[in-house]
This record gives sequence, structure tokens and C-alpha cells, in this order.
Amino acid sequence: AETLAKAVVSSSLCKAAMFGHDANWGRVLCAMGYSGAEFDPALVDVAFASACGRVEVCAQGKGVPFSEELAAAILSEDEIDIEINLHEGNAECTCWGCDLTYDYVKINGDYRT
Repeated sequence: AETLAKAVVSSSLCKAAMFGHDANWGRVLCAMGYSGAEFDPALVDVAFASACGRVEVCAQGKGVPFSEELAAAILSEDEIDIEINLHEGNAECTCWGCDLTYDYVKINGDYRT
């Protein structure tokens, strides 16, 4: 669980999606896939949640219909939960990350050592 969660929160593509308010569950599954941890993607559920609510975007490894407006509102909040249910085992964990903003890229791109 921790290996998968760390792969998601450290993924530049997931961070960019969060900054862009894009409920891109494919990037979440992609990050999980390159984590090296074993899981069955056909069982995975993904939802995004914040103070504005919760929206399920993937069930059993497939996209589900959802409100783009609700998803954008949820992803516009300062804190967003990416909820992943593997439907395998009983372990769980929480990992923290941040989005990837223009300012972050600019600051770190202009920085010289």
C-alpha cells in the first residue's frame, strides 16, 4: 500500500493533473503500475475528495461517468485526497504530496548550483 501510494504522490504527471484540476485516474493507475508493487488493476477503484465533496472516477479498473464540474470543484481545493481501493488485502496507508505548479517548475528551473 505504501509503495503504491508513494508512487502516486511522487508522480509528476499526477501532480500536474492535480494542479490542472484534471480528474485523470489513468495517471493514478499508471503511477501505480510503475511502482513495482504487485496489484490487479482490474480491481482498483479511484476517487478524488476534498472539502467540496467526493467523486468516483474509476471502478474495477475502468472509468465511470462523473460530473466534470464536480470533479473540477473538488480538485480546486487546497487539499485533495486521492482515494484508492485495491480490493486486495487489508493494509492501508496515507502518504502526503503536493501538486506541480508553474512557479515550482520556474523556481527550480532557474535555480543553479
